Amino acid sequence: MRVLWFNLATDLDDPLLAFTNSWIREVATRVDSIRVITMRLGRAELPENVRIYSVGKEKGFNEPRRALEFYRHLLRILHHEAIDVCYSHMIPIFTVMAAPLLKLKGIPIVTWHAHRQVTTRLKLAHHFSDRMVTCAASAYRYKHDKLLVIGHGIDTTLFCPDGTEPDTPPLLLSVGRLSPIKDLFTLVKAVHLLQQRGHEIRCDLVGGPLERDSAYAERVRQLVAKFGFGKTVLLPGAIPHSEIVQWYRRCFAHVNLCSTGGLDKAALEAMACGKPCLVANEGFRETLAHWAPHLLFRPGHAEDLAYKLERLLAMSESQRRAIGTDLRQSVIEQHDLKRLADQLMSVFETVTYEYLRVVTEGEISRQPVTNFQSGRRHN
Repeated sequence: MRVLWFNLATDLDDPLLAFTNSWIREVATRVDSIRVITMRLGRAELPENVRIYSVGKEKGFNEPRRALEFYRHLLRILHHEAIDVCYSHMIPIFTVMAAPLLKLKGIPIVTWHAHRQVTTRLKLAHHFSDRMVTCAASAYRYKHDKLLVIGHGIDTTLFCPDGTEPDTPPLLLSVGRLSPIKDLFTLVKAVHLLQQRGHEIRCDLVGGPLERDSAYAERVRQLVAKFGFGKTVLLPGAIPHSEIVQWYRRCFAHVNLCSTGGLDKAALEAMACGKPCLVANEGFRETLAHWAPHLLFRPGHAEDLAYKLERLLAMSESQRRAIGTDLRQSVIEQHDLKRLADQLMSVFETVTYEYLRVVTEGEISRQPVTNFQSGRRHN
């Protein structure tokens, strides 16, 4: 099978999107080739059967120039190669731009989306796509008529326990952008409540803001200063994706305060490292299983978060480790990277087969696909 892949960013040093490199690598082991058209290209280490084409955002190209580059790469790929399926990851604009040409060529489209916002671009991408895929039903807030829930792709080989002892005093960790959706005010207030109650605790807010959220990040820093935390609450900034695993291993718990939308990858990564993760998003209930009453807290409610953190702090390290062991197993079963790649291959094969059936019934010539179990095409 030959895959055309649209990517928002292909960059191992991107603190938010570096994981897409591991997704591409894993799928590449199951297909003949992948051709990636990416909005922005940075450092990438990918197999020989993967080629990357950037539309030039990293070079400062403006939108008209990037659109031109997109069509230049797309037309060249479609002219020189027989593409079986197109997969668009979190970039619905590429789905919409490519759809007329792909439909003309009889190439099915699978679009991944996991975000609370429903935009006109997303609605159009939904219309043009043969399937929409996402990590959890709650992560896709538009029509579900084409939707398949396939889990997240957590590299549980990278994100795993390694025997590292948690920091003393206990480190509470939150990984993610400094953004209003992350509700960091509630976390800072909860840490203040714990401090007032005599708990010795540290908290690191790992991540940086997008330009549009710089004012919010400054307000978080002001609140930290207002409470006089000193070294109790630190904001170390964005950390490379490959290094963040050590932070997970050092904490006693991770907190994710997003109340809606997709399952935040940082929360799943922390669980994969064997750490309890407190979350405000009900979408995590299935992953948390019987630990949900202990780890789900009311969105925006600092008192409830502080209460559940107190209960965790009162446990022994072996008790917290037992929770983490269960959560890691849940992530492996529902969100492991290899599972995601298998799920994607199943979707690719299904939509390709559907296209071939329609083409065959319409007596239009196209090479058949066989051996769907292996995910490879044989001419």
